[in-house]
Amino acid sequence: MSVVIIGGHDRMVCQYKKICKAHQCRAKVFTQMSGNLKEKIGSPDLIVLFTNTVSHKMVRCALTEAERTNADVVRCHTSSGTALEEILSEKCGA
Repeated sequence: MSVVIIGGHDRMVCQYKKICKAHQCRAKVFTQMSGNLKEKIGSPDLIVLFTNTVSHKMVRCALTEAERTNADVVRCHTSSGTALEEILSEKCGA
């Protein structure tokens, strides 16, 4: 399963990827808005939005891409590793 994480903290990127790997998921993490975010997102199975640490522009971009690719979207207010663990346990079943 491929996962794209939008938002979160810069210092947590490695931890987010490690958690995804433990759940047999490939992960891309975007904590900052880049000019070509739309192209970088690709076509994931799941998009995780950490709503507390993300701009409205990034959310709109992610939701547009999710709609285009039929990806599941999970919104989570906290951007902790535990929150990501819970999301992946529910969605990946691992």
